[in-house]
Amino acid sequence: MADLDALRLRFARSLEAVRAPAGGPDPAPYADALLARWQEPQRHYHTVAHLTAVLDHVDVLRTYAADPDVVRLAAWFHDAVYLPERSENEERSARLAERALPEAGVPDGTTAEVARLVRLTVTHDPADDDRDGQVLCDADLAVLAAPPAAYAAYTAAVREEYHFVPNDAFRAGRAAVLRQLLALPRLFRTPHGRREWEATARYNLTGELEMLST
Repeated sequence: MADLDALRLRFARSLEAVRAPAGGPDPAPYADALLARWQEPQRHYHTVAHLTAVLDHVDVLRTYAADPDVVRLAAWFHDAVYLPERSENEERSARLAERALPEAGVPDGTTAEVARLVRLTVTHDPADDDRDGQVLCDADLAVLAAPPAAYAAYTAAVREEYHFVPNDAFRAGRAAVLRQLLALPRLFRTPHGRREWEATARYNLTGELEMLST
């Protein structure tokens, strides 16, 4: 079970780190509003547990980031809007950040950077000099390198989110996603991701693709 109080504290720390010197309103209502979204009933993988895992992975990768707290706020917003049957979740999540963060006291430039990072999770294809983008994308994809039982739980949760898709259509769509990922020259962009996660992630993806093909 996720520790919601710990998450609220993590959100407050990141918000206060990036706010203008004048500060802003109490972070707690903003954290609670986001946590309510992350606990919606249609979510099975994109849950508070996923949010916590991404934040934990950002912490692992923080030395590669230009501004770790901006990346952490992007992690909070990156799946804040999530409806499995809709294709514009990242864009709607970015727009949520653009509305909420200025109200919370975040400067316009920082808000724009958080929204840019959120939109980057559509492709997970950051530029070679985009340190914050590389950290967020690697943190979001780190589940691909999970141990076998955790990877199986991840794939089962994804299937549950798409329960409304018939089996044949889901298998075809999921296989297409896996082939697209495997065709990338690199899944991970940070040195840590390439060293620690790349080989295991490719092994997991290949194994899942083989299972879908049988």
